[in-house]
Amino acid sequence: MYKQRLLNLRDHRISKDGVVVIKAGKFRTREKNRTDALRRLQELVRSVTVTRKSRRPTTPTESSRRRRLDRKTRRGRVKSLRGRVTEE
Repeated sequence: MYKQRLLNLRDHRISKDGVVVIKAGKFRTREKNRTDALRRLQELVRSVTVTRKSRRPTTPTESSRRRRLDRKTRRGRVKSLRGRVTEE
């Protein structure tokens, strides 16, 4: 399951064949670079293990609907006053 999620990540470190390539050259010693690369690999795998909570769709409240419609009518009134002035 996690392997499939890793492959679906579209990360530049994962090749089309499913090989994870992590380059480590931050430190001067091989041991520190190796531990740094392993730490980053663990972070990558750990990021896939977290499952996001699914969004529960909500409906806008009655007052927010009313405020939205009031803003729309007010804006429409302002725009209607922009027309050409006619002498009556």
